[in-house]
Amino acid sequence: MSETFKAILVSRDTEKKQSVTVTDLTDADLMEGDVTVAVEATTVNYKDGLAITGKAPVIRRWPLVPGIDFAGTVISSSHPDWRAGDKVILNGWGVGETHFGAYAGRARVKGDWLVPLPDGISPHDAMAVGTAGYTAMLCVMALERHGILPDRGPVVVTGAAGGVGSVAVSILSSLGYHVIASTGRNAESPYLINLGAAEVISRDELAQPAKPLAKERWAGGVDAVGSHTLANVLSMTSYGGAVAACGLAGGMDLPTSVAPFILRGVSLLGIDSVMAPKAVRLEAWRRIGTELDLQKLASLSRTIGFDGIIDAARDIVDGKIRGRVVVDM
Repeated sequence: MSETFKAILVSRDTEKKQSVTVTDLTDADLMEGDVTVAVEATTVNYKDGLAITGKAPVIRRWPLVPGIDFAGTVISSSHPDWRAGDKVILNGWGVGETHFGAYAGRARVKGDWLVPLPDGISPHDAMAVGTAGYTAMLCVMALERHGILPDRGPVVVTGAAGGVGSVAVSILSSLGYHVIASTGRNAESPYLINLGAAEVISRDELAQPAKPLAKERWAGGVDAVGSHTLANVLSMTSYGGAVAACGLAGGMDLPTSVAPFILRGVSLLGIDSVMAPKAVRLEAWRRIGTELDLQKLASLSRTIGFDGIIDAARDIVDGKIRGRVVVDM
C-alpha cells in the first residue's frame, strides 16, 4: 500500500458551495510534474486565505490542494536541474490555484518552477519570507530599476503590518531608505518601528477618495492595498517618483486620474510574482539570502502546525494576522 500523507482539500458541489476538509492522499493522487518534493515548510498568504474561505475566486480547478508556496527536499526527479536531496523553493506558477499546492505532505510540480534554497536559509526561514516577502523584494528591485534610491526621499509602504508590508519595511530600511509605514492597526506601531520604519501613519490618511494631485510626500512606495489607498499614494508621490503595486487587500479598483502621470511624471510599476521569469526569481532570492536580517525575520513571523492552517487562513482575511505565518509540516 502506498504511503499516505495529510492534505487540505477544497471542493465544490454542484451548487458551487465550497467545502474544506483534511484528508489523506498518496503519490498517485498528485498532479503531473517531473519533480516530487517533500514539503517541509509552507506559509499562509492573503491569497491562501481567500482560497480557503472562498471570498475570492482564487481556485480555478476542483477539487484542489491550496497553498501557493513551499520549501522542501526533492524526493525524486526526472528534470535535469534537480535530483533527490536538493533543497528547493516554489512560489506561484498557479500552484494552489490550478495545480495541487503546498498544504500536503508532498507536492509534484514542474522542475522549471523551482529555485534553489539560498545558502544559510532554512526551509522555515524561506517560508517566513514566502511569496509575500519574495513579492516585497520584487517591489524593491522595481523601485531601484526606476532610480528610486534612498537619496531620492522617503518611501511609503501600505498595509505595512501585513506579510508583504512587513518584509518591505524591513528590506527598505536595511538598504537605507526613510520608510513611512501605513497601517490600520495603530497598536502595531512599535512592531513597525522595530522593523525599521522611520514614521508610522494611519491608513485613514489614505483611505478616502483621492484628489487628482495632493501635496508631495514621498519619492516612491510599495502598495499592497489598491483602491483609494493606491490612488492617494499616487497623488502624493513627488515628481518623477514611482509606486510598485502588488496587492488588492482594499479592492481591485483604482479610482484615480491621469494627473499624477502626466503632470508629475509618476510611474506605476505593476508587480507580478506568480509568473515572474526564473532569472528575476533567482535574483530576488539571492538578495533575500544576503540582505534580509534573519533576526528581524524572526520578529515578523510566528509558527503554526499543519492543523492551524485553516484557522490562520480565516484570520488573515479578517485582518487579524500580523507579519508572516510559517507552517512547519
